[in-house]
Amino acid sequence: MGKMQGKDKPEGGFRKPTVHNMKRRSYMHDYSRAGYYHITMTVAKGLHQPLGRMAGRLDRADGEEDAPHVALSAVGKMVEEELRGSIRKHYPMLEVIEYVVMPEHLHFLLRAHRDVVSKNGKPTHLGHVIAGFKYGCNLRYWALTEKQVLATESPDTRESAGKSGARPGGREGSGKRGSEKGGQEGAGGATVPGGSVARRRALFAPGYCDVMPVDEGQLATQRAYIRGNPRSRLLRMSLRQRLLPQRCSVNTAVTLRALYGYLERECPWQMSQEVKDWLASRLLQANGQVACDSYGPTDLLTRRLLPVVCHRCDAALFEKQKARCLEEAAAGAVLVSARIAKGEQDIMDSALKSGFPVVLLQDNGFPEVYHPSASYTDDCAEGRLLLLSPWSYQYRGKNEGIHVPWCKTMNCVAQAICKTKDNWWK
Repeated sequence: MGKMQGKDKPEGGFRKPTVHNMKRRSYMHDYSRAGYYHITMTVAKGLHQPLGRMAGRLDRADGEEDAPHVALSAVGKMVEEELRGSIRKHYPMLEVIEYVVMPEHLHFLLRAHRDVVSKNGKPTHLGHVIAGFKYGCNLRYWALTEKQVLATESPDTRESAGKSGARPGGREGSGKRGSEKGGQEGAGGATVPGGSVARRRALFAPGYCDVMPVDEGQLATQRAYIRGNPRSRLLRMSLRQRLLPQRCSVNTAVTLRALYGYLERECPWQMSQEVKDWLASRLLQANGQVACDSYGPTDLLTRRLLPVVCHRCDAALFEKQKARCLEEAAAGAVLVSARIAKGEQDIMDSALKSGFPVVLLQDNGFPEVYHPSASYTDDCAEGRLLLLSPWSYQYRGKNEGIHVPWCKTMNCVAQAICKTKDNWWK
């Protein structure tokens, strides 16, 4: 169990929490190097699903007619054409090996067969490739928009625009491409008849997200994620209440005062005023009590609930504890756990594999856009898994651990939700 890290610790001698930006680049990586890159780009804010709409049926398998897919708009088809043709045309060493165009964003897996260089042989940052792709899409997007504008404007308006010297489909200024190297795209736009700013706006939002799979397993995971995007979206749309985070939807009936008393009994050597202040700042609260956000079927909470907490002092009795837990789960009880200790992981994973419904407490909150793993999504959709979190969301690096009061708090919440002590199995 890791110690409390500087980014996680409360104020008063500690650093403030990191404000994470998924569009940051890795300062340790040379983005002109050969390798794989999973790129995610979103359309500009305010554009409502310009690339297409969701279609198909969830009961159709992938590859079958009418399987979940995106019915692309004219703009979406244009983006797909640019994605499949323009990148390889300008950078022969780059290949788009997997992609999906969604209504308001796109994912594509880019393989650099060798180091990326421009036509004159200079090493080229991946950001410049993305900026060029966006620029090509913008030119065609502005041309499509211009046709729509011309079709609705009066002859007088067109004549007036023509006299002003505007260049349809052109760019203001020098026309140089913006750079995506730092996650930001150059501004600018096209001047179209009438000179309206709305008609010049870029199709894509500034920046992009990148993920670099480092082995075959991660590469396969990224490919499966991209392929599964339409089905996942359609599933969430059909189960909106179940597959979207519900804020402060579960009341634990635990006050901060009662929680502090529990923690002072469980881990007195870890408790301090700083830790109490930190807990108060991170825990979700409603009506003076700790609350939980939920993701999944909350109707599981109406069944008989049993907490699963494995203590070191009970290590010799683990097999008995596991057998009792699975026995009760088979009889209809729902197991609830933070799944921190190895024994807890063993019991909860065994219950899920056996098809028993479970409730898992997460050690971080749900961000605004939250997508659990594909297996967890399926379990939530089928009513076998409910995810709960008493924490507000905060970005944490992979190597950042959680401290003892953090873990004990989740054990306390698990028992409060179940209204049962964790030694019930004895």
